[in-house]
Amino acid sequence: MATNMRGLTQFIADIRGARVRELEEKRINKEMANIRKRFKDGNLDGYQKKKYVAKVIFTYILGYKVDVGHMEAVNLISSPKYSEKQIGYLAVTLLMHENSDFLRLVVNSIRKDLNENNEIYNCLALHAIANVGGTEMAEALSEDVHRLLISPTSQSMVRKKAALTLLRLYRKHPEVVPAAEWALRIVALMDDTDLGVVVCVTSLVMALAQDHLDAFAVCYQKAVDRLRRLVVDHEYAATYSYYKVPSPWLQVKLLRLLQYYPPTEDATLLNILHEVLQTVMNNCAEPSRNVQHNNAQHAVLFEAIGLAIHLDTNSPLVSTAALLLARFISSKETNVRYLGLDTMAHLAARTDNLEAIKQHQGTIILSLRDKDISVRRRALDLLYSMCDVGNSELIVGELLRYLKVADYGLREEMVLKIAILTERYAGTYKWYVDTILELISAAGDHVGDEVWYRVIQIVTNTEDLQPYAAKVVFEYLKSPSSHESLVKVGGYILGEYGHLIANEPGYSPMEQFGVLHAKSQFCTAPTRALLLSTYIKWVNVFPEIKEQLLNVFERYRHVLDVDLQQRACEFYALASRTDDDELLQNVCEEIPPFPPRESALLNRLNKKHSDTEDKRTWVHGGKEINLDRQLSKRLTKKPTLGDVNGNGSAPNGTDASNDITQSLMGLDLTSSPTATTGPSPTAPLDPVSAPASALAEAGIPRLTANPNIDRWFEKLCYSAEGVLYEDVQMQIGIKSRYHGHIGQLAVYFGNKVSAPLTSFTTQLHVEEPDAISVSFAKIAPNTIASRTQTQQLIHVECKKPFSKPPILSVSFLAGAHQTIAIRLPVIITKFMESVKLEQSAFFERWKLIGGPPRESQGIFPINLNDAGHIDLTKQRQVVSGHSLHVLEGVDPNPNNVVSAGILHMSVDGKVGCLMRLEPNREAKLCRITVRSTSEDVASEVQKLIQKPLSADTAHS
Repeated sequence: MATNMRGLTQFIADIRGARVRELEEKRINKEMANIRKRFKDGNLDGYQKKKYVAKVIFTYILGYKVDVGHMEAVNLISSPKYSEKQIGYLAVTLLMHENSDFLRLVVNSIRKDLNENNEIYNCLALHAIANVGGTEMAEALSEDVHRLLISPTSQSMVRKKAALTLLRLYRKHPEVVPAAEWALRIVALMDDTDLGVVVCVTSLVMALAQDHLDAFAVCYQKAVDRLRRLVVDHEYAATYSYYKVPSPWLQVKLLRLLQYYPPTEDATLLNILHEVLQTVMNNCAEPSRNVQHNNAQHAVLFEAIGLAIHLDTNSPLVSTAALLLARFISSKETNVRYLGLDTMAHLAARTDNLEAIKQHQGTIILSLRDKDISVRRRALDLLYSMCDVGNSELIVGELLRYLKVADYGLREEMVLKIAILTERYAGTYKWYVDTILELISAAGDHVGDEVWYRVIQIVTNTEDLQPYAAKVVFEYLKSPSSHESLVKVGGYILGEYGHLIANEPGYSPMEQFGVLHAKSQFCTAPTRALLLSTYIKWVNVFPEIKEQLLNVFERYRHVLDVDLQQRACEFYALASRTDDDELLQNVCEEIPPFPPRESALLNRLNKKHSDTEDKRTWVHGGKEINLDRQLSKRLTKKPTLGDVNGNGSAPNGTDASNDITQSLMGLDLTSSPTATTGPSPTAPLDPVSAPASALAEAGIPRLTANPNIDRWFEKLCYSAEGVLYEDVQMQIGIKSRYHGHIGQLAVYFGNKVSAPLTSFTTQLHVEEPDAISVSFAKIAPNTIASRTQTQQLIHVECKKPFSKPPILSVSFLAGAHQTIAIRLPVIITKFMESVKLEQSAFFERWKLIGGPPRESQGIFPINLNDAGHIDLTKQRQVVSGHSLHVLEGVDPNPNNVVSAGILHMSVDGKVGCLMRLEPNREAKLCRITVRSTSEDVASEVQKLIQKPLSADTAHS
């Protein structure tokens, strides 16, 4: 561009040719004066504005202050020529800060460029927004950036820049980005065919998901699916292979994203993740000679090991990882040693079995003396994390020895960690006191107040420790040089507990006073003030040295320090009283034990590990913290579907899946008579904005509104197959079978339009996870081709009585992003087994169960058929469809329907259920009575059977 502007080229040449700074300043001042004059005169064409603004930019880059060209830069942004627009945007991003008044003038121009069909203009505008990123610009343009990101007509280059621009805006002004509302649409872009777009969107999702875990929960499945396609299926373009490693940057981001969420309980996702992680570890089994290849593989490997540790520290994957890490910590490469020690510290912080790490304890201790300080820091972190009762004395001893020669920048952190480990794993009081005082004596100025505060708290709260602590601290004070922190500890402990050792040889009151007071002249005023408090305590317990103590108070009454002078005067007055010893005793009582509190040492250590842009997924040595945070894992093995003939045998999972796939073949895609003929009723839904607060907190989407959906759902409650949802774009059908407390559903998704449905995602939401377990057998494909059908299997297990069916949430792109949320016909009666009973047996059980609360009753209106009779066929069909066996000849009235069944549950066992349906033709009413040994079961069965039989439901 400079070659087209000869004036700019000459100006740059003159500046470079200046021999001294004075000549350079003279040339710049001359040029700036000329530019001011030309801007003031006006009537400049686009080329001249561009040239002069470019000279202003060059001057600014050289470090000179400029006060001209701002308005001209604003005007250049509106130019239709690319070269002029580029210079305008460059000037805006360089010359204007985020609070500049000129920025208000360019917002509309930037918005216009964002709305242009020219991707170059789009990118220039996005660069400006990302670089300036002021509050006003973020509020005004964030929605335009989002629109550009999700637009199907945007080029890949534009979407990448839009994602990173939105990330920049969110990090600076998170309040202007409605992350929860945009969650589903942003996550859908993780299925994009362009891996460059996926990398940028994943960076955005990582930042948003950290603050909105529930809203972005669907990204977990997307990340797992993309990792499988990259690592296992090798679905990627050759251009995204970096030294034969498929898109390592994307792999690292996806593996880190999965660590933000608790370990999944979905067996399908877990199996895929284990396959991915095993493949990554196998790829790194043998190192390559190519350095770049090794770097890329190691980046992925270390993040994969972190995820394996996050999922389950007892898995075989972690054992494999421990073997790999042992090789890395002995590597000749500094970076590999660093990463190996850091990842092994992660493992040590999370696992309960440290034997695999302890085998390399000698290598880790040697790493404390590595030539690189970063490696030494990681070795310290690892020793801190791997310390336990068995090796605590060895590790603490090594750290104390290394402390004396350690770098000054490392000593403060070492002191904190040694103090924490000493307190946490102290086997005896003697070892704790000896170690902590040796630490204070050796560390000197690197001992923070938190360390000696904590020593005082523990000694005060441990009565058996007090005499020994007083002796040891006295011996340390007798050394020629004692650090001030040790004097503080000695002053406090001897003042409180010196009387416990005063009768032993060598520890007399006069000797204690002589040793401690000899150190005071080298201490600061706060420490001498503490020693004055020690002396007034001694006045109370050691009257034999009262005269010497009064002399000290007398001398300090005339010092210039206000605090010391006030204390000395008050203590002198108190010690000089001879008429009231009780007052002195009350004032000088022993300090009571400290109340339980959080360790100040841990707080100080946690502050040293500051957060970065990415969320911290673990804490060094944080077993206690991590154990509190870990979610309890349910270890119940998912049962397989038993034989449908009721023989109790259970086929293996593969056979069961194949069986249901063959027995429940696909649904016909021809439109049903009740299909919606208008436009699709679905629209993008915000899972956070559900009307019920409980649903919002649980992350459950609002149900899709369609009058036919309730009728389809109701029919499927007492039938095994049928349509669950249908509109002009999609048909969803269900086929199911149940045996005992488990079941399987085959869900069919049919694309009815001539274009593919992309970014297809399904999620299950369960409001009563303790009562019912629902999971997919496999991940759904992310694309459904035109006029084709895909199938998903769902495994269901009933544990306890439940009333709320699971919700299936389906999202996809079909021109716009759409979401369908519908209830699955999984209700409590699906897990019932019909039972045959004789008349006497039925009524015997009926009377044995008794009335309320084990009885649930309802009266509802019914319709008569065309002949004016009760539709007994419909009633029997509904009852038997709910898995209750209709008993013939049991009730004296032939119009009454009597039935029985047993509900199977994996946790609560089996529960019997009896029902009587008594219709009244004249009143057009029907009474339903359900009795069960569980009142929850009776109530739920009564509601489920009554609803499809009532007149209101029939009319609707």
